[in-house]
Amino acid sequence: MFNDIGPLELVTLIVLAVLVFGPEKLPKVIQDVSRTIRKIRDFSDSAKQDIREELGPEFKDFEFEDLNPKTFIRKQLDSDELGLKEIRNGFDLKKEMADVTDAVHGRDSESSSSSSSASAASSAGGRIDMTKKPEPSAADDRPPFDADAT
Repeated sequence: MFNDIGPLELVTLIVLAVLVFGPEKLPKVIQDVSRTIRKIRDFSDSAKQDIREELGPEFKDFEFEDLNPKTFIRKQLDSDELGLKEIRNGFDLKKEMADVTDAVHGRDSESSSSSSSASAASSAGGRIDMTKKPEPSAADDRPPFDADAT
């Protein structure tokens, strides 16, 4: 909770507490604050236990930390039910980007990565030509005219 408080801030808070409450009342205030924090923690624990009892045995693995979206997504992605680890391990981003760059620039990617392009050619049925080719236009091909637009 207080992980980002440095030693200078801690000394400042102690001096400020002594000035505000005085050295006579400070131990009583610390006891009251710690008692209140303990009561809130006990109330929270009993509320969690009551909710777990009401949910029943089918939710025995339920954790309240899973309600945090980051924790929930991390837990779902770490489980291998969806097969995401196999996809993540089988995907080589550098190789894929090199293949796309070679295809865009018209270079032959088979010379740079013969084994990867051979497997891609066998699965896709051949090399994909991604170069832009001009379309042949007819002599009297005119753009469409829309009378309502003018």
